[in-house]
Amino acid sequence: MNTLRFEPIAEDHIAPILEIERVVNTAPWSERSFRNELTHPYGVFLVAIAEGKVVGYGGFWMVIDEAHITTVAVSQAYQRRGIGQRLMIELLTRARDNGMQCSTLEVRAGNVAAIKLYEKLGYIASARRKGYYPDNREDAVVMWLHDLPHWEPPAK
Repeated sequence: MNTLRFEPIAEDHIAPILEIERVVNTAPWSERSFRNELTHPYGVFLVAIAEGKVVGYGGFWMVIDEAHITTVAVSQAYQRRGIGQRLMIELLTRARDNGMQCSTLEVRAGNVAAIKLYEKLGYIASARRKGYYPDNREDAVVMWLHDLPHWEPPAK
């Protein structure tokens, strides 16, 4: 996917983000939640653009020295092409460039593919939040990536 690029979220990205969100997330964010990312003072939110359209998105909030990954999603039609990994690498690079020392996220315990990706990026499972997700009470795995200033993306 040579044409993949990342841009900060903008107003015209909201509609395609919501289309993807409704399909890939069983507990989707609201339109208001995404609109809040347009002006979040301590947030970085990116869209992945391929073939002239939004194919993914993700963001993090800067909490003191921690980059808290809030959401990451890739359109079903574009999954398994490395877009999620490239998006995460872009987010982590920007977090490091903004002085963040570590990163954390929650992921559905049953999302084995995402957990494997996060482990490949250097995250370590550290806790479990029972019944975390409101749609089906699925547990969340809490993962941490420490020493972000010295983090390097994995080799392809």
